[in-house]
Amino acid sequence: MTRSLATLRDGFLNSAERWPDHPALQLGATTLTYGELQRRALSIATTLQWVDRDAAGPARTAVLGHRDTAAFEGILGALCRGHGYVPLDPLVPVARSRAMLRRSGARSVIVEAGAVPMLDELLTESPWGLTVLAPAEPSTALDGLRARLPDHRFLGVEDLLLPDAWQPTPVEPDAEAYLLFTSGSTGLPKGVRVSHRNVTSFLDAVAARYAPGPEDRFSHTFDLTFDLSVFDLFLAWQAGACVCCPTATEKAVPARYIRSAGLTVWFSVPSTAVMMSKLRMLEPGAFGGLRHALFCGEGLPVEVARRFAAAAPGAVLENLYGPTELTVACTVHRWDPLVSPAQSELGLVPIGEPYPGMTARVVDERLRDVPDGSTGELLLTGPQRTLGYLDDPERTAAAFVTLDGASELFYRTGDRVRRLPGGPLVYLGRSDHQVKIKGYRVELGEIEMVLREVSGSDVAVALAWPRSESGADGVVGFVGHGAEDPEVVRRRAAARLPSYMQPREVRVVDEWPLNANGKVDRGRLLERLIQERADQERAASEPLARAESGAERAVAS
Repeated sequence: MTRSLATLRDGFLNSAERWPDHPALQLGATTLTYGELQRRALSIATTLQWVDRDAAGPARTAVLGHRDTAAFEGILGALCRGHGYVPLDPLVPVARSRAMLRRSGARSVIVEAGAVPMLDELLTESPWGLTVLAPAEPSTALDGLRARLPDHRFLGVEDLLLPDAWQPTPVEPDAEAYLLFTSGSTGLPKGVRVSHRNVTSFLDAVAARYAPGPEDRFSHTFDLTFDLSVFDLFLAWQAGACVCCPTATEKAVPARYIRSAGLTVWFSVPSTAVMMSKLRMLEPGAFGGLRHALFCGEGLPVEVARRFAAAAPGAVLENLYGPTELTVACTVHRWDPLVSPAQSELGLVPIGEPYPGMTARVVDERLRDVPDGSTGELLLTGPQRTLGYLDDPERTAAAFVTLDGASELFYRTGDRVRRLPGGPLVYLGRSDHQVKIKGYRVELGEIEMVLREVSGSDVAVALAWPRSESGADGVVGFVGHGAEDPEVVRRRAAARLPSYMQPREVRVVDEWPLNANGKVDRGRLLERLIQERADQERAASEPLARAESGAERAVAS
């Protein structure tokens, strides 16, 4: 059994002491034992202790890496230094990463070898000098950077200090464990500050729930900038288990990877399971070695849950829910094939009950509690409620609020839910997915449920379009490839919906656009509609412009 943690690094260090020869990380053909990974992490930590011993500013270290051993070493190295880590993804635009790096105030950056060519652009016009550690690069390979960027210090593998000199730095439970940037409505990423107390409370809850051990092998399907990665890494390392990180090729065929890697714990966004179902990877009994099949990040369709449960008959299947501001996940529902389908709404599995220590309230627009069975916004509080947004007291005050009769702050999730009388919480969609169409208040999630049912597609998206000053004039629906003729789908949906909710058009999507976290990217679907309208308006204006130009020439002559 795993023991309660004081800080995020403790679980890994305890396991490295107990099981130094056990595999801790498998990435492609590379496997690192706990002892090997600890030595590499402590070498980074010792070096950071020496180079930034007099540095001012926040106790944060950025880690620029994607599915590379240096990224995992860097995260552990930052934590062992006593810093919170700031994950940056080399696959996102450099300008975005540069903005996040500056806002974080980090004085050190740990970089995987593949991201070294980005450093010229990433560090340009930095307001302060940084220490850049490239633990997989020869020191001489960094000479060009040293010449071009003399205000920064660059250290290669030979420059790192020995791990034996590491001295544990005291870390308070309320200090930052990591800083994650999420998308913001203003276009600037929001920095969510997560404390050690927040994340160890979460890990204690899931450790008690799943009882992982050294024999377990965890999937790692998430990017490090997605907070669900914290579950994979630190629950596994707390238990002495192995984190199995698929390469890009392996990740493209997840069913094969589950079997070839001998996974016992699977965790992904539901979109991955939807894709597996579409490609007929969820054959009954396909994943006999799984003990747990877990999903989080978006709504889990009932039919996909059924198919995955049949594919992993020995696994406990659960649907987790939680925004970053409440630390990875804060409610959970265990799938029961006899009970869960009847408790589901809009074709989605319930989100269940709060974790131990967490308190949920369902409130109306004036933040007053609504009775069971009524719809409202979900608010939560407890030890997983994070520290708020980086350098943004106004946004923090708007999101973390006081409720009548409560002494603690509650986080406003912006998600619409209903508590079934005597049953679990069910997810009904985002508050910002509730729109007004021709004056009527409409839940887009209800239209999406109908589109899924009448099309046979596991995924459907409804967008309010075209937009108007009062909301929108109509709805455009999207369904997955393989669905019936879109006009047939539209007519079937229209037969089940009031006129103001009927999609004016249904489109078939051959391949869903996904964001960096593997969720369906609604914004990119909306961009297609906006671009099409712009193209149509431009095409319509060209004949008029030519006619006006011809008239002007005629008058001039």
